[in-house]
Amino acid sequence: MTQQAQTIQGSIVAIVTPMFEDGSVDWKSLEKLVEWHIKQGTNSIVAVGTTGEASTLSMAEHTQVIKEIIRVANKRIPIIAGTGANSTHEAIELTKEAKELGADAALLVTPYYNKPTQEGLYQHYKAIAEAVDLPQILYNVPGRTGVDMDNDTVIRLANIPQIVGIKDATGDVPRGQALIEGLKGKDMVVYSGDDATAYQLMGLGAKGNISVTANVAPKEMSDMCATALSGDATKAEQQNAAVANLHQILFCESNPIPVKWALHEMKLIETGIRLPLTPLAEQYRTPLREALITAGVIK
Repeated sequence: MTQQAQTIQGSIVAIVTPMFEDGSVDWKSLEKLVEWHIKQGTNSIVAVGTTGEASTLSMAEHTQVIKEIIRVANKRIPIIAGTGANSTHEAIELTKEAKELGADAALLVTPYYNKPTQEGLYQHYKAIAEAVDLPQILYNVPGRTGVDMDNDTVIRLANIPQIVGIKDATGDVPRGQALIEGLKGKDMVVYSGDDATAYQLMGLGAKGNISVTANVAPKEMSDMCATALSGDATKAEQQNAAVANLHQILFCESNPIPVKWALHEMKLIETGIRLPLTPLAEQYRTPLREALITAGVIK
């Protein structure tokens, strides 16, 4: 494992891919966002995850966004490339590309839509791990993919050297705790993928939070993660309470619709988002703006 990969912990932003109104990638804004995150204390960046609109980028754009984020970060913080696919062959190709580009790790979502069995999930991840010598983080988000990877399957995969972590986006804290317990003694860690419960899971042994909220409140999320990892549960809960409204409202419509609108409101990106996603509906704009003000993100 690279030294950078070993230091993946704390607040890990699943960064948006900024776009112009016509849907083309806004490279200058992407560079500014990466610099801003590093200055604000974000510990690591996921390039082209769900929040980065991986599902609507072309293969060439996917690679280019990862390449640009790695270039701008310039080894200051670890970069995790989103390389998951519902085709094992495609996931292997994307993960190979990420390794060649210099990513520190890959994040691999469970294959969506085709609904593999638990054995299919095991074989999928095993094949990628054996094909590409790069630290790999599994990603279980049943609410989006229509497939749920059992804790037993994850624990079985922990025996494969390249598989170093899992992003657990179930939001089920007791289940996450059981997974952390089950992985004791194995070289694999758990990251929360649910902003609302991340501080609790870190208090139970998770190593960080792969976050949507960190897009708009990077310093607040970085501080909260550091506190949770230090073991100060009371203070972590207080820090989380300050941004709790954001955790909720950033999912008032499908991610990344609300977070892109919020970043535009913060004057950090243009309005672009790609179909079938659409700009945030009018009725959610005032509540989201108010949540940004309450969290101290805008005035």
